[in-house]
Amino acid sequence: MTILYEVHGNLYVNLTNKCSCACTFCLRQTRDHMEDSDVLWLDREPSVEEAKAEFEKFDMDKYSEVVFCGFGEPTMRLDAMLSVAAFVKEKYGKPTRVNTNGLADLFYGEPTAHKLKGLIDTVSISLNTPNKERYYELTRSRFGIGSFDAMLAYAADCTKYVPHVVMTTVDTTLTKEEEDACREICRNLGVTYRIRPWED
Repeated sequence: MTILYEVHGNLYVNLTNKCSCACTFCLRQTRDHMEDSDVLWLDREPSVEEAKAEFEKFDMDKYSEVVFCGFGEPTMRLDAMLSVAAFVKEKYGKPTRVNTNGLADLFYGEPTAHKLKGLIDTVSISLNTPNKERYYELTRSRFGIGSFDAMLAYAADCTKYVPHVVMTTVDTTLTKEEEDACREICRNLGVTYRIRPWED
């Protein structure tokens, strides 16, 4: 079972395979690993203690950041993720990031961004498109057409509690006009915009 794996000089944490979206461009539809990792499909979800123990197997001085990502939506195990993040900060003093679809508030039925304060340094949220109908078409979110507005509200809320909030789109999904619209959304929210390669 692969709980931790290396990508781009960072150490990634794979806590769950659950996700509230079924994005048309998701890499896990066409592969079972990332770079040199072992298979990222989990037989079961690891406990917090199992995840913490895995860090002993890695030279933590090598990594710039610990990233909660993996083959699932990390905020669907929010308490476990934050427990591991607290451990990483206390023991290794490493910056932490979560790559998320930004739909945690819909999943839990309440605001959740405040729980990240002091534990997560960067939140990277998948914006995907500036259009709510196209967003739903691309992500196939279980929460329906309202997911887009909820994701934007989550991003705005994160800016109150997290030092760095980034919104991303995949470089294969947008026209130039859509890119410009995404930049405007991010500018209005006060967050950073990043276009990422499809395989990143």
